[in-house]
Amino acid sequence: MSEKTLETVETARVRQLWHLLEPFHALLYFAPEVEEEMAALGYGTEDRWPAYFPLRAAPLGEVGAERVTSAFYSFSPRMVARHVKGAWGIAAPREVLAARLRGIDRAYRAILGDGIEGPGLAEAAALARRAAESAGIEGRPLAAANAELPWPEAPHLQLWHAATILREHRGDGHLAALLVSGLDPVESLVSFAAIGAASVERFESRGWSREEWASARQRLAARGLVEPDGTATQEGRALRRRVEEHTDRLAAAPWQSLGRTDADRLGDLLGDHWVAVLSSGLLPSESTLGIGKV
Repeated sequence: MSEKTLETVETARVRQLWHLLEPFHALLYFAPEVEEEMAALGYGTEDRWPAYFPLRAAPLGEVGAERVTSAFYSFSPRMVARHVKGAWGIAAPREVLAARLRGIDRAYRAILGDGIEGPGLAEAAALARRAAESAGIEGRPLAAANAELPWPEAPHLQLWHAATILREHRGDGHLAALLVSGLDPVESLVSFAAIGAASVERFESRGWSREEWASARQRLAARGLVEPDGTATQEGRALRRRVEEHTDRLAAAPWQSLGRTDADRLGDLLGDHWVAVLSSGLLPSESTLGIGKV
């Protein structure tokens, strides 16, 4: 083991690296180039959800709604069933996987321009790949499914693939942290909204009814985690802080393997590209992931 890999990457830096890499993955759900590829396969484009579910679930194979609900966690089972039922009749998972790579390739070229051919992006892709390949997949179904896919050849697609593995690795760990904290899928959203991670209206996009949301709020209030108006109590904020800290610890291994010097180098290399992605205006200003708020 090299001296670099012995350097400690602080958990706060682990979260910062997630904030940095998440936009590179998230273009998958908002780039018009990906939407066009999915529309060509036959998926609806009236909103982003008909494409979102097959795009994210395709690495799992031709799975049904129950397995997608389990892996995605915070979406209403009704919403998952509505979009997953029949999804693989429109296109097979292998076709969706090919479409998402074509779309991301086009989107990156449109946003990053000549930057995708530069040595800086190639170096960033190599570092991100090292981190992704060291991510443990035990108990992490979405990370494992993406890690099992072949690596693309182009550096900018390797960067996207690495960002995808790392964000799903973190996401799988986040679900474990929520389970340990006793937060069911809708409670996880209500408690997150309670600390101001995003608006209630933004979280309503996950498909829960007002009755289900109110019932979850009542359950959390009975535990002393939210006030009657839905804002978090001190105990509620402490619980959410523990969830995020637990998530950081579970997400740390790939970055510890990379080492602090190389992790910082990756951050420096991605800076201008990160700005370009955010400046594209494609990503929503408010995220249910709480980026910028946690």
